[in-house]
Amino acid sequence: MCAAASPAHRRARLSRVALVSALFAELCFAAPPAPRSIVNARAPQIARADLNGAPINLRNLRGKVVLLNFWATWCAPCLVEMPVFNTWQQKYGPQGFQIIGISMDDDAAPVRKLVVRLKPTYPIAMGDAKLGAQYGGVMGLPLTYLIDRHGIVRARFQGEADISTIEKQLKSMLEK
Repeated sequence: MCAAASPAHRRARLSRVALVSALFAELCFAAPPAPRSIVNARAPQIARADLNGAPINLRNLRGKVVLLNFWATWCAPCLVEMPVFNTWQQKYGPQGFQIIGISMDDDAAPVRKLVVRLKPTYPIAMGDAKLGAQYGGVMGLPLTYLIDRHGIVRARFQGEADISTIEKQLKSMLEK
């Protein structure tokens, strides 16, 4: 015959169950860690081919201001930005400006279709989780970085950013 647990034993057991439950909830439902900030740090190197097979090498763009844009074909705000970025590439390119588009789509086929339709004036390459992690984690799109002429990330714009704010900072960087 089993003796009934004492009230102190029952309280201790309930405390352990509550602690285990709280730890489980924390592990399962905690917010993901905040992305690592790379603003004011050297931009991680990018060396890959664009959709046409031409090499993209961020190191080779030192001396230019670079707008690095992570996007996807299914991202509505991304598709709104692309024609504006086309205009900027044409307008500011002669002043030492270069845009690089990094598609975070899983498959290149829809990206190629969109590129044919939108005719971007800047190179587009396929991204992946490893490249996203190098840039602090791509937790939402669009994600845009401005990189100065020395290869230092100077600004990060997450989500549907105010285009005029990006352009204002871009113009300021071109003047330096």
